[in-house]
Amino acid sequence: MPSASTSDNILVRVLKSVFFKSATGKAGRYARNAGSLVELLGKVLNKTNTLKGATYDSLREKVMLLVRLLKAYVKGDYKTVPWKTLTRIIAVLLYFLSPIDVIPDILPIVGLTDDIALVVWLFNAIGDDLDAFREWESKRNTITIG
Repeated sequence: MPSASTSDNILVRVLKSVFFKSATGKAGRYARNAGSLVELLGKVLNKTNTLKGATYDSLREKVMLLVRLLKAYVKGDYKTVPWKTLTRIIAVLLYFLSPIDVIPDILPIVGLTDDIALVVWLFNAIGDDLDAFREWESKRNTITIG
């Protein structure tokens, strides 16, 4: 795992990159089109399922939370997600899917370092919104089960 200063350096490079700026530019269009968003989520799930091993457990867990939030949003079950949060999530997932980015995913071991740094940044940036979604999801599951 990279050191904190290395991760910070990678994150700065990612956030300023043409790749992330492109993903951010596309995010609003995806957010307004349920079909495109559902298709995106399918691709994210496919890529997430290819990440094997304990090294990627935390990344898989975080991405799955984002996928559940977006699925609930698309279905109309959870609409309290702010637009800025919604577009940030979509931009990060678009970046995550791209094999060509700041550190190309085809590079063994280090290829997902930029993706991981970006997902960690996202969780820090939208932590309160994710906490609200987890609480909503927990209450909903309790009602459904009970």
